[in-house]
Amino acid sequence: MSARAVRGFTLIEVLLATVLLAAGLALAFATLRAASATATRGEVIAQRNERMRAVAGFLRARLMASRPSPYGFDKDTGLPQRFLGEPQHMKFVADLPDYLGRGGPYLHEFTVERDGTALRLTVALTMVLGGQPIAEQPPRPPEVIADKLRDVRFRYRGMDADGNLGPWQDRWPTPDALPLEVEIDLQDAQGRTWPSLVVAPPLAGSYGGAQSP
Repeated sequence: MSARAVRGFTLIEVLLATVLLAAGLALAFATLRAASATATRGEVIAQRNERMRAVAGFLRARLMASRPSPYGFDKDTGLPQRFLGEPQHMKFVADLPDYLGRGGPYLHEFTVERDGTALRLTVALTMVLGGQPIAEQPPRPPEVIADKLRDVRFRYRGMDADGNLGPWQDRWPTPDALPLEVEIDLQDAQGRTWPSLVVAPPLAGSYGGAQSP
């Protein structure tokens, strides 16, 4: 056997093989990290989208279940209070499913609260009997619907004087009637705006007064 056949690998060949192996491993790890990061981002997006759908579904269901039942009476005019609509505060009566409480009509009070540097949307549920809320003992604490938000806005609209659908308003001017449409806009802490939710309560015209000035 010749000396050339048994001499083995030179130092340069070993170093070159080591460099190639290291480069291959680095490329493999980089590919693995990129795939893992992509999968993680996909999971975060999926969770965010699922959360958006759940919140929107809950808000839509509660507004669709709203009814023109009073939860109180104005002390000055004596008119029944059926809907309070403000930019970050909303109250109305809706039937509550049994799995959320005892069932029957409940006052739904949606409120935007400050939570540190962010906002959160909560709902307080109170049973209504004879046009008056009946507080539970012990009191039922508000439920958090969505948190870590940058902005939350409610808007409302009804019929104008000509019988057409009026403009959007930040405050609902006719508390003795339900608005024809309610719009809810939410923005998360990163500034991403959720798709606008527009709901038309099916019983909005039951007491006629759903008009914009």
